[in-house]
Amino acid sequence: MTTILVTGATGKVGRRLVPHLVSRGHHVRALVRDLDRAASLRDPSVELVLGDLLDDASLVAATRGTQAIVHCAAFFRGATPDEAHAVNDGGTRRLAAAARDAGVERFVFTSTGLVYGPKEGRAVDEEAECSPVDAYPQSKLAAERALFATEGLDVRVLRLPFVYGDGDPHIAEVVPFMKTFAPSQRLAIGHHADVAQAVHLVLETTELRHRVYNVVDDEAPDLAELFATVGEGPPDGSAPERGRAFDVLLNGRRIREELGFRPEYARLADAVAAGSL
Repeated sequence: MTTILVTGATGKVGRRLVPHLVSRGHHVRALVRDLDRAASLRDPSVELVLGDLLDDASLVAATRGTQAIVHCAAFFRGATPDEAHAVNDGGTRRLAAAARDAGVERFVFTSTGLVYGPKEGRAVDEEAECSPVDAYPQSKLAAERALFATEGLDVRVLRLPFVYGDGDPHIAEVVPFMKTFAPSQRLAIGHHADVAQAVHLVLETTELRHRVYNVVDDEAPDLAELFATVGEGPPDGSAPERGRAFDVLLNGRRIREELGFRPEYARLADAVAAGSL
């Protein structure tokens, strides 16, 4: 049985990923900052450990005896630029050092497709230039580069799109933020079940090392369609320039061709039809 440390285990991705890992027979060590918030994760195959990315001692203890790490923890909405860099870049460096010293065999980092920066709605592959404009993707790109520079650590990076589904209120939560964007702007999306599939694939494949994969479903809906799934009218388009930072689509060919990734929910409509929003 593999012991996998999952950071950000109470976050949007981590909370839904942990049961998937358990269902595949793994023992999960969930790094959390608040045991009460982690109550829903309790399971015989889930070990809750208190820790923080900015606390080196807790990371040393958490990584000891683990074979793999899936690093999902991040500071996104509400973070100042300094806070984003401290947690997302600095915290990742601390975790990488602890993982290397503990002899962790595999390190999976959930990054973001926003690292590519604005591409005017073009779909980009993993070789595209990265030029993010906001602090969050800048900090995630810095973390990617720090991981790849850490000797002795087998790193695999998943660049995620807008993640939704499995009861995550993410779509409804983003409506106020994106209500001034252009209704025709398209958004790269990925269902939580498909993110979990991608994590499984990069964990289980032995040949990988320092490889980056875009994870994305087959179709990118426009914002009007996305909003409609939660009963909201389309964005009003009053400040479309603010959407520029998010105007990038992802080419997901590499993970399909190399690892056989096939989205369970290839389109937003599939998730709606299955009642899996």
